[in-house]
Amino acid sequence: QLQLVESGGGLVQPGGSLTLSCAASDFTFSSYPIGWFRQAPGKERGKVSCISSKSGRKDYSISVKGRFTISRDNAKNTVFLQMNDLTPEDTAVYYCAAALPYSDYRCVPTDFRSWGQGTQVTVSS
Repeated sequence: QLQLVESGGGLVQPGGSLTLSCAASDFTFSSYPIGWFRQAPGKERGKVSCISSKSGRKDYSISVKGRFTISRDNAKNTVFLQMNDLTPEDTAVYYCAAALPYSDYRCVPTDFRSWGQGTQVTVSS
């Protein structure tokens, strides 16, 4: 099972930016689709963005499209989530997760098997 570690969360003012990182130590990292999901208090965990193993496919939720950008550097075993123009509604714990290698995945939490511990993002003035 792939071990994932998120970093980059924190407190930011509305309109600000953050970049989250999801790192793995497994040399097979480049074969895994990776997704970012988030969970706010009292809400279900939901889709933010997903990226295929070779970056050919990227998915975004409607609420973040145009503000967030997902990318990956397979040489560094890392996936990034650049978040711009943040609003209080983006406040949540952000998780990265891996689907099965080269799988025909849907960008939904149930299609992802290995999860990181999460990183808190708080958008507040």
